[in-house]
Amino acid sequence: MKICMVGAGYVGLVSAACFSDFGWTVTCVDKDPNRLADLKAGRSPIYEPGLEALMERNIKAGRLLFTENLGPAVADADVVFLAVGTPMRRGDGYADLSYVFTAVEEAAPHFNGFTVVTTKSTVPVGTSREIERRLKAKRPDADVAVCSNPEFLREGSAIQDFTHPDRVLVGTDDDRARDVMGRLYKPLALRGSPVMFVERESAELAKYAANAFLALKISFINEIADLCESVGADVQEVASAIGKDRRIGDKFLHPGPGYGGSCFPKDVSALIRTAREARSPVSIIEQVERVNHERKLAMAIRIEEAAGGSVRDKTIGVLGLTFKPNTDDMRDAPSLVIVPMLQERGATIRACDPQGRRQAEPLLPDIVWCENAEQAAEGADVLVVITEWNEYRALNLEALKARMRGKTIVDLRNVFDADAVRELGLSYSGIGRGWVNVREGAPSASKAQSPLHPVEAAK
Repeated sequence: MKICMVGAGYVGLVSAACFSDFGWTVTCVDKDPNRLADLKAGRSPIYEPGLEALMERNIKAGRLLFTENLGPAVADADVVFLAVGTPMRRGDGYADLSYVFTAVEEAAPHFNGFTVVTTKSTVPVGTSREIERRLKAKRPDADVAVCSNPEFLREGSAIQDFTHPDRVLVGTDDDRARDVMGRLYKPLALRGSPVMFVERESAELAKYAANAFLALKISFINEIADLCESVGADVQEVASAIGKDRRIGDKFLHPGPGYGGSCFPKDVSALIRTAREARSPVSIIEQVERVNHERKLAMAIRIEEAAGGSVRDKTIGVLGLTFKPNTDDMRDAPSLVIVPMLQERGATIRACDPQGRRQAEPLLPDIVWCENAEQAAEGADVLVVITEWNEYRALNLEALKARMRGKTIVDLRNVFDADAVRELGLSYSGIGRGWVNVREGAPSASKAQSPLHPVEAAK
C-alpha cells in the first residue's frame, strides 16, 4: 500500500515511520524547509525514544520518503492521512481546523482513482463530514471516502503505543474504505490488536472522551493527594490500593503538579466547547479543567511556603521542565506556570532538563541554565522536582545537600525516598504524603483538627 502523510509533526512523523516499518511505502509531506532537510537526513525534529533509528532504517530501505510536493504524493496514494496541527483556538478554546481544511483544499485537485482520506489529527465531532462536503464541492468527480482514524499515542512511548495498541479505531460508513483500512492495519490485527470500525462521529468523540477521562483521573488523584496530606495517609498507597481494582486500573493515578502536553489541555477544552454547542454540557470535565489550572498555581504557593513563606532573594533549583519525562515537549507544562510565579515573587531560578532546554529557553527567560542536577542545586535554598526524569530517581542526595545553601526539597513527583531525605537532615515536602508530617510531628492545621486521624486523636 502507498500512504501520503500530510504533516510531519509529532503524530505524522511517528505514524509515518511506523507504517513504513510495516512494509508500506509512506511519503511524508511538510512545508517547512528546515524540518524537511533534517528529516531527509534522518534527523528527527522532536525527541522521541527510538524514532531516529526507525526513520533511518526505513529511509535506507526506500519506504519512508519526505517531500514538500503534495500533488504527486496524493495522486499516488491509496490512503491520505491528515496529520496537521489542530491547536487550541484563541478566545473560545475550540480546535483550530484551518490547517486541516487548507490541506484538504490543496490535496483535492490531485486525487487519482479511489482514495481514502482520513484524519489522524484530533478533530471535533463532525469534521470528517465537513471535509467530505468540501471535497465534493471542489472535486465532485473525485472517488474519495473520508474516515476518522484518531491516534492514541503517549509521548515518550509513542512507537510502542503505535505498534502494540490497545485498539485501532476507524470511523467510516464506506465499505471500500473499511476494506482499505483493514488491509492497512492488518500487521497489527495479526498480532492480536483489535481494529474497531465505528461511525465517524463515534471515532471523533471517542478520542476526546478518552483524553478527558484520563485528565479526570489525574485531577482526581491530585485532590485525593491533598486529602491524604490532611488526614495523614500516603497517596501512593491509596492509589495502589484502588488501582488494583480492575474497574479502575492503575494508570494515570500518579499525583503531581497537574497535567500538560499537546493533548489533554486542548482536548479537554475542545470537548467542553463541543458539549456547550450541543447544549449538553459536561460539568465534570469543566471542573477538571478548573482543578488542573488551580493545581499549577497551588504548586508555586507550596514551594513558597516550603521556603519559609517567601522566595524573595532566594535561589530555587528546578529539576525538570518538560510536561513529562522522555519528551522535549513544553506545551502547557506545569513549569510554565510555576517558574514564572516564583520569579515574579523575587526568586532566582537555576534549572536543568535532560531534553527540554531548546524548547524551554524561549518560554522561560531569565533562568540560569544548568547541565545537570548538581549544578542546579548549587547555592539553592530550595530544590524542586517538577518532572520525574528517571535519572533524578538515583541522584546522590548527600552530594546535592553539600551544594545547596538551604535544606529544603520539594518533590512534586514523589521521586525521592522521604525517609532517606530526612535522614540527611533535609526538610522534605512530597505530594500526598501526609504520613511524613505525622512522623516529623508537624501535622497540618486541618489534620490536627480532624477527628478522622487516629494518630492525632491518640495525642
